[in-house]
Formats: sequence, C-alpha cells, structure tokens
Amino acid sequence: MLGFYFFIFFGIILDMEYKEIINKIKPEMEKVLSFLERELAKIQAGRVSVSLVEDIMVDCFGQKLPLKQLGTISSPEPRKLIIQPWDKSYLESIEKAISKSSIGAAPIVDKEVIRIELPPLTEEFRKNLSRVLSEKQEEARKTIRRWREQAWKEIQQKEREGEISEDDKYRAKDQLQDLIDEYNEKIEELGERKKKEITE
Repeated sequence: MLGFYFFIFFGIILDMEYKEIINKIKPEMEKVLSFLERELAKIQAGRVSVSLVEDIMVDCFGQKLPLKQLGTISSPEPRKLIIQPWDKSYLESIEKAISKSSIGAAPIVDKEVIRIELPPLTEEFRKNLSRVLSEKQEEARKTIRRWREQAWKEIQQKEREGEISEDDKYRAKDQLQDLIDEYNEKIEELGERKKKEITE
C-alpha cells in the first residue's frame, strides 16, 4: 500500500516538473502579445496616434532617447502630428530620427515645432500598412517559436536526466503545443482586427 502511495506521489512530482517548465514561459508569451499590441497601435489607418512616433529613438547629445522624453506630441487633426521639443536645440536631432524611421511621412520643421502630415489612404498606402502588419505578426510568431524550442529542449533534458518519464515527455510536448497554438491564435486575432481597420 505504501508503495502505491509513493508511486502516486512520485508521479505527481514528475508531472509538476514539466508543468513548471511550461508555466515558466507563459509570462514570456504574454510579453510577446503586449509588445505586438503596442507595435500594431503604431500602424495607423484612420486617425494618427502619438504612438506612431513616441518611441522613435533620437540621438541627442551623445545618447539615444525616445522622442516622448524630448517634448510633447499632439494630434490636432486626424492625419497630423505636432511635436514641440522642450528645448529647440533638439529640433535637428528629432527631425533626423523621424526622417530615418519607417513612418511613411516626412517631418517639416516650422519655427520651434515639427509637423508631420500623413499621406491620404491610397490603395498603395493600405498595402504598405498590410505588409508591415504581416511582418510584425511574423516577428511575434518567431519569438513564440523560440520560447517553444527552449521549453522543449528543457523537457528533453529532464527526460534524459531521469527527472521525467518518456510518457511525460510526450504529454508535455502536447501541452506545450496547445499553449503555442493558443498564442498563435491570439496573434492572428490581433492581426485580423488591425487588418479590418486598414481595409475599411
């Protein structure tokens, strides 16, 4: 009887071993989704958002700083952004950083502010936005795959070291794949919502 309970207890411990590995990557998957959401917010189809430029890194006095730390950014009209640096000596560096970025519009320095006007939504511009969207989704999927590979290697190592059984290794593989499928679906859903926004 004691042997039976030991077997059950030992089985639970082994089960916990691989579940711990899988649970450990869940927060990383969430980070991938959060990052993708922030990146997709920068792809603007209707009203332009300050998120389009706020994280552009500006080379300012020998250090790189995000644009949002160098001035105020506002959107007075649906397709217009105005950047007002806190110090006018930042103007040139900000203009250069925006010009090198991939936002698809040229900055115009107007006295002490920088204006950005996004082009109207032509078919070509929509296609460009859709292409950027696909690239962002693929980057997220690649990161998810890397976490899957890392977890799978760890599970295989545990099996080689005798810490989990072969059956548990394959059970873990299935559960890991279920988790990956779940997050890939979430990536797809985020992309579909943004695609609808671009094409409508």
